[in-house]
Amino acid sequence: MKEHKRYLDPEVLARLSRLDLKARLIVEGFLSGLHASPYKGFSQEFADYRQYMPGDEPKRIDWKVFGRRDRLYVKEYQEETNLRAYLLLDKSGSMQYGGTLNKLEYAKYLTASLAYLLFKQKDSVGIATFDTTINEIILPSSKRVNFMRILETIENSRPGGETSLSNVLSELAQKMKRRGLVILISDLFDEPERVITSLRSFRCRKHEVLVFQILDEDEYKFPFGESALFRDLEDDTEMVINPKVIRESYRKKFTELLNYYRQRLLESYVDHEIIFTNTSYDKALSSYLQKRGRLF
Repeated sequence: MKEHKRYLDPEVLARLSRLDLKARLIVEGFLSGLHASPYKGFSQEFADYRQYMPGDEPKRIDWKVFGRRDRLYVKEYQEETNLRAYLLLDKSGSMQYGGTLNKLEYAKYLTASLAYLLFKQKDSVGIATFDTTINEIILPSSKRVNFMRILETIENSRPGGETSLSNVLSELAQKMKRRGLVILISDLFDEPERVITSLRSFRCRKHEVLVFQILDEDEYKFPFGESALFRDLEDDTEMVINPKVIRESYRKKFTELLNYYRQRLLESYVDHEIIFTNTSYDKALSSYLQKRGRLF
């Protein structure tokens, strides 16, 4: 088995395979595969029957069923849509924080699982990796070879330099000419106001946006005891800190940051899911997809 396939745990994928990642937007264009939209339309592919409701068009009534059951039923059809999904993987220096499974490794598993789910649905998927700039970009496609290229890109992603999240997002928004589903996997460690503005630029272009904010629990709880030398993973700045002195104010500031993202992303109609790396990534993803599925 090739090395990049280690990010696709068969047991995990088996648990995820029954879950649909459903997009709210009906996107444009043609794709050889079909995406099962959560919206009912009028394509030629029959989806289901439902009981007639006042206001339904009479031409949708199935009179043969009426003859058999003496009740009015209408036909529903499944729209054939082309979902173009863009996976955006943050590999900036801060993403290497953590133990055996740091934030970047965790994000790789999550990204590979999302790519698998989307390809399984025959959707068109691409990926972009970035730190201060866009490092690699693969345009969306539903072809098997594209899926393998995405896995190779994920495997080859190494921690980079400083974060320039807002600039990268703005640049990517300009490159995406056709609307689709944008999935950002990042710790969001950048100026929050600028990040929000950049994410809104996707929404202004009619993209649907999901944000998985990947964090290590220590970054939130700050459980450290004795004074120690702390080093910035992006610019190598070092500082001796007594955690006991700053713990309370640190936790307050970090909570305020998370609450800011929650509120502003909600206002911007962006799905925001905080995931800690001590949570099994398959359980985190399953939980999110089940929650999302209940919205449709």
